[in-house]
Amino acid sequence: MSLFNEVDVVRAGFFNALNEDPARIDLETLRIEYLGRKGKVAGLFKQIGQVAPEEKGAIGQALNELKQELTSILDEREAALISVSSSDKKSAIDLTLPGIESPTGSYHIITQSLNDMIEIFGRLGFSVAEGPEVETEWRNFDALNILPDHPARDMQDTFFTKSGHVLRTHTSPVQVRLMQSQSPPIRSIMPGKVYRNEAVSARSHAMFHQVEGLYVDKKVTYAELKGTLELFCREYFDTDVKLRFRPSYFPFTEPSSEVDISCFLCHGKGCRICKHTGWLEILGCGMVDPAVFEAVGYEADSVTGYAFGIGIERPALLRYGIPDIRMFYENDLRFLRQF
Repeated sequence: MSLFNEVDVVRAGFFNALNEDPARIDLETLRIEYLGRKGKVAGLFKQIGQVAPEEKGAIGQALNELKQELTSILDEREAALISVSSSDKKSAIDLTLPGIESPTGSYHIITQSLNDMIEIFGRLGFSVAEGPEVETEWRNFDALNILPDHPARDMQDTFFTKSGHVLRTHTSPVQVRLMQSQSPPIRSIMPGKVYRNEAVSARSHAMFHQVEGLYVDKKVTYAELKGTLELFCREYFDTDVKLRFRPSYFPFTEPSSEVDISCFLCHGKGCRICKHTGWLEILGCGMVDPAVFEAVGYEADSVTGYAFGIGIERPALLRYGIPDIRMFYENDLRFLRQF
């Protein structure tokens, strides 16, 4: 049999295999059988050396045409199958099924902690008041009995604006606004951001959050203040925490105290968060100084009241066993997703 006849036999065999069962044909197997390195077409090319010189040109052309023909047919068949497969996938979509829910965010741990505090004080009868973060010096300092030569007014502690305003160093200016616009009784908390020009470390930050509280009425006592804060700490930390009230000084309260809570991280043994004392300061408090009442227009002889200020970050460190306050603001999802 001449090589020309073998070309016709290979072509016929290819088409017979291709058309035998189009639905089940394995095109890749067929490609390897006919067009692979050891396939039937390659076998024909190897026989060219046995052909008479005057026929080599014609047989070479016939073999190249055969190879191109089979390659083109297989490529077209594969493209058709891919198109059908894509069409089947589209038609297989069930439009009556509910959509795939996109991942959603959650409240930041600071917001969660703030909401928990608001909920606890809400059960104790405190409403919520808010105010601007950029304040006048009078509301941030003067009205709170912080005199012009007080260290807290120094540039090292406070951020001043070019217009002479300040980024509030506490949320106490909201207390001043509240007392200026409302007569006693007042029982309210003031949550929000505050700013102080401090070095950023594991236990302090230049921007942080506070919840301050104010209760003004007739015959308000220090015992009520102490009972309120003890109840808050038991509710917030959900355990029998140890508290201690230390005498302190604040210009806007007299008498004044600082409240420490036993360190949850070291259980009183001492660590870098509690400065190796076993205690961590969480708030300041006291009875409102009469000078503050006079500044807002109250009759200091007819009312009394107490005030307190709680940082949100530091109690959250204790509550959740977090070792570094900076972790709250790094926005590392591996950390945030734990809460």
